[in-house]
Amino acid sequence: MDSASRSLISGFLKSADVFPERPAVNVEKRSYTYRELLMISSSYAAAIDAHTLEDAPPFTAVMASRSLPQFTGIIASLMRGHGYVPLSRAYPPGRTIAMIQRTGCRTIIADGESSKILPGVLGGIASRLTVLLPELEDISAFRAQFPQHIFLGAKDIPAETNFEPRIAAPDAIAYIIFTSGSTGEPKGVTVTHRNILAFIDYAIDRYEVTENDRFPHTFAVTFDGSIIDMFVPWARGACTCCPSQKELLNPAAFINKHQLTLWCSVPSLALIMKRLGSLKKGKFPNLRWSLFGAESVTVDIVDAWHEAAPNSRIDNIYGPTEVACMSLCYEWSPVALRTEAHRDLVPIGYPNPGMKALVCDENLKEVPQGESGELLLSGPQVCPGYLNDPELTKKAFLVPPGKKDIYYRTGDLVIRPQGDGPIVCLGRIDYQIKVLGHRVELGEIEAVIRQETGIHGVVAFGWPIASGGAKGIEVFIEDKTFNPSDLRKRLAARLPDFMVPKKFHSIARIPLSENGKYDRGALKKMLEAET
Repeated sequence: MDSASRSLISGFLKSADVFPERPAVNVEKRSYTYRELLMISSSYAAAIDAHTLEDAPPFTAVMASRSLPQFTGIIASLMRGHGYVPLSRAYPPGRTIAMIQRTGCRTIIADGESSKILPGVLGGIASRLTVLLPELEDISAFRAQFPQHIFLGAKDIPAETNFEPRIAAPDAIAYIIFTSGSTGEPKGVTVTHRNILAFIDYAIDRYEVTENDRFPHTFAVTFDGSIIDMFVPWARGACTCCPSQKELLNPAAFINKHQLTLWCSVPSLALIMKRLGSLKKGKFPNLRWSLFGAESVTVDIVDAWHEAAPNSRIDNIYGPTEVACMSLCYEWSPVALRTEAHRDLVPIGYPNPGMKALVCDENLKEVPQGESGELLLSGPQVCPGYLNDPELTKKAFLVPPGKKDIYYRTGDLVIRPQGDGPIVCLGRIDYQIKVLGHRVELGEIEAVIRQETGIHGVVAFGWPIASGGAKGIEVFIEDKTFNPSDLRKRLAARLPDFMVPKKFHSIARIPLSENGKYDRGALKKMLEAET
């Protein structure tokens, strides 16, 4: 099947044809075969189609989490030729309303838990919506409260249907994921079928995915890492195993119970397992690949994981949402890593086939080898831009001087490698600040503190903010027992005075975002509350 006749759903449909009785997903303590998942998704699509609204934009919102309607809702959306828009019930209603209005979605699929917060959303939307609530038998209260909308419950879904999938064009939008914007308004990243298929084709080849593989579903569906959880295994007839929220807190037992063969998560999840003593030697013998992404990973975390999963190869993966999931990767090697790591950070490695990387200064000129600068990426995975925001798209997607192709400005600070070495990511450009006139990389301070204390939970801020930079450094450290005065003395022996933190904030747990990253926004609010 050539690329012109494929979309994001094509791999799943092929597996449903070739492996109809193999497990496609295990969720809520039950396994569903490809045939069952296709049948349920087709029924959703048919129910919505029977009540479709004329001239509606080709997008369907899916508000569901770790439930059957999450998976079948996404599949049904794609089967209708729509791009899907994942929504989270954890978002404030105003944010969700803005996403629905900006995408023009006229259809929402929601699971039972999400239906509880729907009233706060539906009341703020004037346009007529079709709302599918497949887990609710009685939807009379919704119909009475919101007569302007169409509601479909479990009784409105046909038991059996032969819905004919509509394969979207390669350059149609496969999904829209909203990320935080510097203006306070979320940015809608539009990813085409062509963009994401370039990644999926590479991933199934690199990781040699077969129908015998079993993947975890660790990422929230509002994060593009979930593509690895779902569409990579589904493209080859493999199974996605969905842990409960409780199992995600310490998934060691889950890994062995479901006999996972490939692991993918944020590094902080591995760190939590290490703290809980779950990464015992030889603990996960069935894993053959382990992937860590979405944030920096340190050498000691991959070392500990290798001890627990001795038969697994380990990749550090990197990729902004704007560049379709994963655009660079670096395979862990105990020998090479010792020379290629920087400040104990595992490199992000090398671009995927067809992708190109530039490391540039503020004028978009390539920096010399060994120097740091902003990472720019070009290639088939780079998305068209931001939904209905040509000005922001123009700033982020551009042609650098002397180049012909469009590059995406990642906003990440990296080191341009020497020769054919790997790229190392130092953090966000935003984390390179000025303190009392000196340029400071917050990642360097965090690395030194980790080395001196053995504590991984470290987040540094330039604070308080002043004109032209910051007056000093303040640090959150995830430990209630360490001695700040003793640590400050040790840091003074390794760092210049302006980089030695003026204040430490000792907390039991650094808050995490929905995607498992350190929530710098929440920490900044703590700083602001003290001023």
